[in-house]
Amino acid sequence: MEANRIGRRTVLRTAGALAAATAVTGCGTLMGTGESRGSSGGGKKRLIVSNSGGAYNDALTKAIYEPFTKETGITVTTVNYQSAQIIAQVKQGRPQVDLMDNSLLIFQKMVGQECLEPIDHDRLKSLKGAGIAEHNLPEHAVGKNVWASLMAYRTDSLKRVPKSWADFWNTDAFSGPRSLQSAEVDLPELEFALLADGVPLDKLYPLDVDRAFKAMSRIRGDVKKFWNTGALPAVLLGRKEVVATSLWGGRADELIKQGMPVAYQWNGARRMTNGWGIPKGADNTDAAYKLIDFSLRPEVQAAFAKLFPHGPVVPAATKLLSDDVLATLPTSPQNLKTGFDADVAWWEKNRDAVTKRWQEWADA
Repeated sequence: MEANRIGRRTVLRTAGALAAATAVTGCGTLMGTGESRGSSGGGKKRLIVSNSGGAYNDALTKAIYEPFTKETGITVTTVNYQSAQIIAQVKQGRPQVDLMDNSLLIFQKMVGQECLEPIDHDRLKSLKGAGIAEHNLPEHAVGKNVWASLMAYRTDSLKRVPKSWADFWNTDAFSGPRSLQSAEVDLPELEFALLADGVPLDKLYPLDVDRAFKAMSRIRGDVKKFWNTGALPAVLLGRKEVVATSLWGGRADELIKQGMPVAYQWNGARRMTNGWGIPKGADNTDAAYKLIDFSLRPEVQAAFAKLFPHGPVVPAATKLLSDDVLATLPTSPQNLKTGFDADVAWWEKNRDAVTKRWQEWADA
């Protein structure tokens, strides 16, 4: 599932904006060199960071890694390890990365396996007075950018705008085939089913799984496809095979740029946060903290949001962004009010059981 999540990161807001970023000296792929990097991390000038690669890494390089290196002299080298690989390295006492960029859900899993260092928030000057939401500052990680799952629809196929998941579920008033996400690719979309069934945003968790599956069953006959790749829902919309679908934020941007009659509905969007985590036993923690701190500056947060459709965790960064950019971000003031944050602790505890039930339900 983690590998599939990489797909949502392949959409850039401005085509070609990052063409030069991939050639930055010191940023590339290092799949383990076996070299010794010492143990204290005190004066090291290279930091090895794991992220999901692709356009996401390109945006990070241009907005964060490159200016960080220019300011500090610390070179950032990126690798493309899955969390399972890093967990194995930690358990062997040989972590090959200094810092991880991943979802807070993955970090929650790693905490359960005692594979992350606790974060000393006092070492991060940018945190002081930054107003970062408490759920984005767990003990073993620091949130840095937010993405969302939300609704997209064709404006030419529906007589009126669907304003909620209740409208998405209302196939009489908003007729036409739908698409929803398969549990094979990411978290099952039980929250959307519960919102459609009348559960308030602030009462979603703990999820009523039985109620959610009953609601899912009501719409199942109108779901043409449970999508299993990040690109598929936009394809279905573009081909007019569905009139509405759930998708990852930013995935329909290209259709909109091409002038297709497609729009987003941010009401009821499910937010997830990507952040930083330090593997237990990592060598270069001093440089890791410096990069984390740098990435939380409002101007750096805003620079990344301009390149990639993930929202800043620092509220002050939104003041540095134009209205057209803010309209595409899950943490803009207007979109923040209408969505909700996934409860990663609940999902880590219940994910396997819910996914198994979803697969049985889908196959029935």
